[in-house]
Formats: sequence, structure tokens, C-alpha cells
Amino acid sequence: MLSKTIEEALNNQIKIEAESSQIYLAMACWAEVKGLEGVSNFMYAQSDEEREHMLKLVKFVNERGGHAKISELKAPNVTFNSFKAMFEKLFDHEVFVSQSINELVHISLQEKDYATHNFLQWYVAEQIEEEAVARTILDKVNMIGDDKGGLYLFDRDIENLTVTTAATNTPE
Repeated sequence: MLSKTIEEALNNQIKIEAESSQIYLAMACWAEVKGLEGVSNFMYAQSDEEREHMLKLVKFVNERGGHAKISELKAPNVTFNSFKAMFEKLFDHEVFVSQSINELVHISLQEKDYATHNFLQWYVAEQIEEEAVARTILDKVNMIGDDKGGLYLFDRDIENLTVTTAATNTPE
């Protein structure tokens, strides 16, 4: 059974994950109309991934005797000054999500809810990866600067971007 405190905190995270999906969907649409097909496909995939994160939380809450709540979402930004500004927003948002996950972990320990703590470890590792990907993208965007040829190559290559982190790199 989930405590009311944990249930409320998990329902808040469900909303954050849903809003993340919407934010990334808006980014995908913006990139698509700007002719950045690779960036838009990457962001569509990110949006789908965030929805999967939300659904995983929904199932967990319901399976543990709680009631997952689907709430109204805040409308995301739909325009950006540049693709660099968009990716800065992506990075900032991933840091925000990491902070939220960390707070959830803290609450689960305070409540001595070790099942939820264990469940959340997947999200902790996932956020390490998400932040690393966003940081890598920003590094590449900063290297490109205003070079249109660099942007073209970046747009083509982003769909194949892979980042290995300490959290995902398991020894054999």
C-alpha cells in the first residue's frame, strides 16, 4: 500500500512526465516546420519516451493500491528563438525532472517505502542518461555555432546519437 504522501508525490511526477511529453512534442513540431527533420524525429521519440515514463508510474501507483490521477497539463512553449534555445530548454527541463525524481526518492526513504524506493532507481538511472544526452547535444550545438553546414550535418546525425553513461554502461 502506498501512503497518501507517496501517492500524492507519484501523481505529481505523473503530471511532470506528461508535461515533459507535451514539451518535447511541441519541440518536435517546431523543428519540423523549420525543416529540421532529424531534430523533429529525435524530439518525437523523446516525447514518446516521456509518455512511457508516465505510464510506468501510472501502472505502479495503481498496482500498489493507489489511484493514479490524470490531471490538466500546462501548455508548453511552441516557439523558440533558435534551435540552440530549444536544446537549452531541453537540458534545463531534464535537470528539473532529475530534481523531482530525487525528491521522490527522498520522500520514499522518509516514508520507509522501500518498494517505491527500489522502483524509483530506474528513474534515477534514466535521468543520468537523459541529462548526459541533453548535455552532449548542447556541446555539439555550441560547436556548430551559426554554421549552416554544421546544422545540416547535426540534423542528419542526431537521430543516431548515442551516449553511454556510467549508469547504463554495465561491465561484462
